[in-house]
Amino acid sequence: MTAAIAPATAQPAAQQTLTLNDKGYYASRGFDVLVFSNRYDGLFSGAKMSGVEIIDHDRRIATNGDVRLSATPGQWDPTGTFASRKVDPARGSIDVRLAYPDYRFAYRIHARQDGDTLVVSVVLDQPLPKALEGKAGFNLEFLPSAYFHHSYFADGVAHPFPLYPSSGMTHVAAGQRPEPLPLARGHRFVLAPDDARVRVTVASADGTIGLYDGRDQAQNGWFVLRQLLPAGKTGTVLQWTLAGAGDPDWVRPTVIGHSQLGYAPGQRKIAVMERDPASPPGGQAQLLRVLPDGREQAVFSATPVPWGDYLRYRYSRFDFSRVATPGLYVIAYDGQRTAPFPIAKNIYAAAWHPTLDIYLPEQMDHMRVVEAYRVWHGDSHRDDARQAPVNHEHFDLYAQGPTTDSPYQPGEHIPGLNVGGWLDAGDYDIRTQTQYAIVRALVHAWEDFRPARDTTTVDWATRRVDLHQPDGVPDILQQIKHGTLQLVAQYDAVGHAIDGIIAPDLAQYRHLGDAATKTDGLVYDPSLKAGEVKDGRSGTPDDRWAFTSQSSALDYGSIAALAAASRALHELDPALAKKSLAIAETTWDREHAHAPHLYQHGNTTGGPLQTEEFDAAIELLATTRQPKYAARVAALWPWAASHFIFTASEAVRALPYMPASYRRHVEAAARDYARRRAALRRANPYDVPITEGGWAGNGAIVQFAITAYALHTAFPHIIDGKDVFRGLDYLYGTHPGSDLSFVSAVGARSKEVAYGHNRADFSFIAGGVVPGVLIVKPDFPENKEDWPYFWGENEYVTDLGADYIYLANAANALVGH
Repeated sequence: MTAAIAPATAQPAAQQTLTLNDKGYYASRGFDVLVFSNRYDGLFSGAKMSGVEIIDHDRRIATNGDVRLSATPGQWDPTGTFASRKVDPARGSIDVRLAYPDYRFAYRIHARQDGDTLVVSVVLDQPLPKALEGKAGFNLEFLPSAYFHHSYFADGVAHPFPLYPSSGMTHVAAGQRPEPLPLARGHRFVLAPDDARVRVTVASADGTIGLYDGRDQAQNGWFVLRQLLPAGKTGTVLQWTLAGAGDPDWVRPTVIGHSQLGYAPGQRKIAVMERDPASPPGGQAQLLRVLPDGREQAVFSATPVPWGDYLRYRYSRFDFSRVATPGLYVIAYDGQRTAPFPIAKNIYAAAWHPTLDIYLPEQMDHMRVVEAYRVWHGDSHRDDARQAPVNHEHFDLYAQGPTTDSPYQPGEHIPGLNVGGWLDAGDYDIRTQTQYAIVRALVHAWEDFRPARDTTTVDWATRRVDLHQPDGVPDILQQIKHGTLQLVAQYDAVGHAIDGIIAPDLAQYRHLGDAATKTDGLVYDPSLKAGEVKDGRSGTPDDRWAFTSQSSALDYGSIAALAAASRALHELDPALAKKSLAIAETTWDREHAHAPHLYQHGNTTGGPLQTEEFDAAIELLATTRQPKYAARVAALWPWAASHFIFTASEAVRALPYMPASYRRHVEAAARDYARRRAALRRANPYDVPITEGGWAGNGAIVQFAITAYALHTAFPHIIDGKDVFRGLDYLYGTHPGSDLSFVSAVGARSKEVAYGHNRADFSFIAGGVVPGVLIVKPDFPENKEDWPYFWGENEYVTDLGADYIYLANAANALVGH
């Protein structure tokens, strides 16, 4: 199959040549095509980042150009297994070899430039297997939100793109999945002919293309152009021609990266200008003060200092740190203006309130959460949980080993787990690692800053949460208690920490909407008929499964949180505090009486064993002051020192309880950290560690900033604490790709379309923190604000919210000092 991509401009003089550049993709002004620069690893094949992809006027509008086995494949449908990719600059071609091993089907995708077009071919050495006839076809998916309010031509006949899915569907036998029927068929499609920013023309040389709407099967589906591969043929078996509306004169508008929240008077204030390398010089940047009567007063101007190239853009920095007068300001540069932002001493004092007031309560499982007239969700998962089957690999990185490691048989109800805990990220599972991370972060925030804010009523007796209704108890303590209840319940139920609790099947896992409607809330009774309800039990097997394989790393992580929680809860709930500490100490002794349980799977069975034990030893030492925990901290120090970037903030917490020799060791590690940190300052213009994996890096940046605060408080002569503000500036808008704050409802312009429980409504949850900028390889920074379903960019991370609460309080403390 062959595809060609060409600028579809009105005048031939405006056409330009697509060039295979030294980064391995085809580029022209305003129109780029990637050919397997990104590919799936077999874990999450619904990430919408693989195959042939189109970046049109700095917006990735198409992806997943590849051979697929259905018209609108979902997240768990098979994808071709990648074998090799060869780039030939001399010929301007890219060859990619892939296969579906289960079908013994191999194929090659060949791309070559041809003037202002790109030709992409599917080449077969052997005919299509019989089992794939009528199934295998070349798909190219287009971002729905890029085409909302637009139309398309199919062989010259005009059609509107549907704003909401409403395709006809195939009629299939019970148990099979119906497929959407094509919206239109034709040899030539022109998408959005009225808008050069997203106009793409697709024409087939020898077959019929169908346009499908993937949203009929899943809300995160895309529009799909698809042509079946022919049976009985070899060689180049199918050809398309595509054309994009590139423009040799197009220049991407400059982005002024800055803090949407604003700045404290004495902190460093640097805006990062992200410019198209083809853009002419932007001149001077101005800082304008906005006066109460609406007038603007220029208070500072300077030419931004060039930094250099990073990713696909050119950067310079505008340092206006000398301006410290409180007020409201705007930055103007290169024809762009920021939203107004304040300079104020108390700028961080309330920045964490939406996260504690709204986001964390909304995530509370096993509770009804009410906000004025709105019910965020009902009392969810009252029927938790059934024992997961053995030797079972589940989805979302859960698995059960060869034994249950519990008193229960597979499928049997495990009583007592339907209490406490937070729903994990944008999903509806309880991941134990998330639970203990949140508890510890909130305990540390309480101990270090004493945030006594009270705006929420939590009533565990009635299983109800009311937002904006104070009850006389600090909200952070109530959140700590809620997480602790779930951790304690696991020990009460099975005697150890468990991996987590998750939906039993994909149909439930894909649930969108009120968490309370995901199950019937009644414990499953296999003696009842399907749908039958009797004596408070149900014949519907919709209860979540508990994955209970024992892991020493999970136990250490959990008892670290329980030991910490016992300190925070000793006044609010003395009985729970006492029980938490007893579990922590008993489990510690038990773990040291046998070889560790090393069961591991995905990211649900704990972090590195030594790190988790180090954290547990420190929390138990801080709680009990017992020498045996100090001895274990000392014994584990060599491991912690060799992983100091990850262990530093916890190592510092042990300083008050350890001998002077330990402090000397930690100080030496801090000095080495400072040297390494200085060497990284030229890595990117934002001066923070930006990761480039399949999950965006806000979590790493927040941890980096928390580490800076911990080391600064312990060794202010070594670490100056400025990285605390650098991390928050990044989170609030000083980052690649845009200037949005990644904390919803915090800052003048923030994430308003995100991957939360309400993502189907293209909405947000105040205080949620998203993963942020994801680097689409090799060089495109992306965070979609018009499409919530990119989990690697937009999925709220529950424990990141807790870390953010800590970090914002840390910044406020530094400003106060």
